[in-house]
Formats: sequence, C-alpha cells, structure tokens
Amino acid sequence: MPIVTCDISVSMDGYSAGIDQSLEQPLGDIDEGWLHAWMFDAADENRAEVDAIVDAGAFIMGRNMFGPDRGEWDLDWKGWWGDEPPYHGPVFVLGHREREPVPMEGGTTFHFVTDGIHAALERARAAAGERNVAVAGGASTVNQFLAAGLIDELRVHVSPAVLGAGERLFEGVPRQRFEQVSARGTSLVTHLVYRPVR
Repeated sequence: MPIVTCDISVSMDGYSAGIDQSLEQPLGDIDEGWLHAWMFDAADENRAEVDAIVDAGAFIMGRNMFGPDRGEWDLDWKGWWGDEPPYHGPVFVLGHREREPVPMEGGTTFHFVTDGIHAALERARAAAGERNVAVAGGASTVNQFLAAGLIDELRVHVSPAVLGAGERLFEGVPRQRFEQVSARGTSLVTHLVYRPVR
C-alpha cells in the first residue's frame, strides 16, 4: 500500500535552512553545502538515500521551496532546478494564490494548490496511483504534515553543523512518538528513518 514519505536535511540543531532566504541565498545565510554536501560531494556513498528522495509517484512542497517570490507569482519563475527538475512527475505546490500548471522537461509538472495540505495530499495520491507520495519540504510544510499526522515515514538526514537559527524541523509539532526504522552514518551525514507510533 502506498505511503506518505518525507526526506529532509537538517543541521544537528534541527534547522533545514538558515535565516534571510532570498533569490541569491535559497537556504538563507548558509552555503548549500552545510546541509546538502552529502547529496553532491558524496553522492555515491549515499546513493540509496539520494535515489529514495525522488522515488515517488507525486510530490508536495511549500511555496518557499518552489521559489523566493512572495505576494503575486513571478510567472517567469519555474523553480530552483533549471529546465529539468529532478522530480519527473507531478509536484503540488502549496500557496495562497492560484497559478496555471507549469510543465517542465523530463516529466515534472508543477501544480499549484490553494486549499491546504489535505487537498494537496488528495490530489497527490490520485496522481501517484500505486506509488508513494513524498512531502519534499521545506520545514514549515513538513511540520504542517507532521502536526496533522499525515506522514508515514520520516527520513531525516543530519549534517554535522550547528546553524543556531532559521527554519526548524518539528517547530509547532505536537508531542508524539516515533519508532526508529534505521540509522546509517556516512562521512558527511547520518541518515535516520522514523515511523510514527499510531
């Protein structure tokens, strides 16, 4: 049976981005390598986890993860990933303003959802068919799904860095228990997989 998964990279103190995110600084006041070097500088060592991130039939992300603009959409903006994003499937972007779908090369199409996380999940499940749905981030979006009890498997990738401030995983998430499924350390990251105790 398909499940809802989530992969998120965090610092040792639980932040998935620094402060002052912008077009020039997508992760705020830190270099991308602080949290994601394991994906790019050591991809072979972490191949199973890298592949698992995009192994879903549909994806959900917050507007901040899609792009830096706030307020009205910048209709020329098509995401951080260039002409061929890594998703190769439907991506449902949470927001407050409607926008027409944005088809990209390689099979990714960004769809924009204005009626909340439950509507986005319903659409993503329908699009994914027999495959999993992945909540891609950022932290605020992941926290909403965790608070609503909608994530079945949480994969946290902990990088050896302390940020001290920024966008924090579990902010506003009510008390709950998880079972640890696995833990694997590599040179640049520790991969932790949890499932909620229900």
